[in-house]
Amino acid sequence: MSPQKLIYLYARHWDDEDLCRLEMRSFFGYDSSTNVLFSSIQVEPSRSPFMKERLDVLFEAQSWEALIQRAASLEMGSETFKVINLNTRTLNSSSKIEIADRRKLEREIGLQMNGEPDLDHPDVVFGFVVIDGYWYFGKYVEGDSVWRRHQNKPHSYSTALSTRVARTVANIAAPNPEGVKVIDPCCGIGNVLVEALSMGFDIVGSDINPLVTSHTRDNIAYFGYTCEVKPRPIANITETYDVAIIDMPYNIFTKASPEDQLDILVQARRIAKKVVVVTIDTIDEMIENANFNIVDRCEAKKSSFVRQVLVCE
Repeated sequence: MSPQKLIYLYARHWDDEDLCRLEMRSFFGYDSSTNVLFSSIQVEPSRSPFMKERLDVLFEAQSWEALIQRAASLEMGSETFKVINLNTRTLNSSSKIEIADRRKLEREIGLQMNGEPDLDHPDVVFGFVVIDGYWYFGKYVEGDSVWRRHQNKPHSYSTALSTRVARTVANIAAPNPEGVKVIDPCCGIGNVLVEALSMGFDIVGSDINPLVTSHTRDNIAYFGYTCEVKPRPIANITETYDVAIIDMPYNIFTKASPEDQLDILVQARRIAKKVVVVTIDTIDEMIENANFNIVDRCEAKKSSFVRQVLVCE
């Protein structure tokens, strides 16, 4: 039996292109230069700030008429349904279908299906889409921009990772978080912790500044999450983890010197098998001196401000 085909539809700003594609590679093992990605690997769209929708393909056809015929063979039983067209924007070589035409197609295919339609509260939502001349039909899964709800919290620092970037970095660090122990040893106010906890990660945090960790705990509690957050330097961590996420301190109050940065990386090598480093400095040589190899990387941009995201093993 061949693996199920899943279609992921993306939307991202050009500033996020590189970051989004690193997240794609972390989830799926390859990336896409377009807003469409095909895979047999199942990921909840709500995990990614860039992944908007997923279509779990039930069948495909080379023509609209053939797709309708296949849809007519579905047996819905007592379940109500709704059908939506996903061509709301250009997808690869397929142009956007205007809303009036999308509604016409939805009605046409819905009338051929065996079951009771319910446009307001359906038991099942189906989707269909044309991409590069092929029509696909399947179960529709819509993403939820969870990270947006984490933007307003009791404590915020201008130099902290945005919730969007923090969520993406967490995904890059642990694309399959089940059974993975994660630590953020320079956690700041906890944006990475909040995003990771919202996705069910087994994660703990620490920071050298006790005032900061107090604010971190406030932020985590504000969203109803719990995790261990300790005021301690990374050198005092004795436990070991599968992966560490390190956003190198860089503002005028906490900027790490090159010696401090190297020590953080050396300590990270001691406590974690894999490390995802976020840095505004080019530290490739320092990574190598800490006995890490950079296995993947990207730039996370915000206008002229650029961070590097390094995946190290």
